[in-house]
Amino acid sequence: MRTRVKICGITKKADALACIEAGADAIGLVFYAKSPRAVTAEQAAEIVNGLPAFVTTVGLFVDASAEQVNEVLGKVKLDCLQFHGEESAEYCAQFDRAYFKAIRMQQDTDLAAIAKDYAIARALLLDTFVKDTPGGTGQAFDWSLVPEQCDKPIILAGGLRPDNVAEAIKQAKPYAVDVSGGVEKAKGVKDVEKIKQFINEVQCIGTSR
Repeated sequence: MRTRVKICGITKKADALACIEAGADAIGLVFYAKSPRAVTAEQAAEIVNGLPAFVTTVGLFVDASAEQVNEVLGKVKLDCLQFHGEESAEYCAQFDRAYFKAIRMQQDTDLAAIAKDYAIARALLLDTFVKDTPGGTGQAFDWSLVPEQCDKPIILAGGLRPDNVAEAIKQAKPYAVDVSGGVEKAKGVKDVEKIKQFINEVQCIGTSR
């Protein structure tokens, strides 16, 4: 099975379209005001409304109130929600939308237990643990921490770039990879050539496995 690609931190329609043209399966929109890649619901709606069919749109939230999430959902056509904070399984399940939960990996992280807790999550996104930072660190974690078997599909994130994504896929064998800073020329501004290189690396390793 091929490895899917999500490009996160999209802030402009042109960047979204460049990702899709290069072969991305999904784009991520950040609704977290502290992020340099944050977008408003109005900006996100403009991006999403300009997308072609068969592209998954993902909204990223970090410990947002239910009211905030519902306000965005009322304005933006999101296919899936990504929760990157300390949200409980009950919280994540309340929005009548597919979701996946981000987990910041440490040596003692028990993914089997987490998969049971978040029983209806569509996937677990594994990211790098940095104290007081919910994501977007640009740092990779030890891919050997990813178990060979997990009850949920694994989305690999954290410090991925065109020059290391092939090795990451070889080691972790994820269902999908998620990249943001690794394909940027500035925070929130994507680099079309890096996007093409990244997706090409993913596609090449997929055909060689």
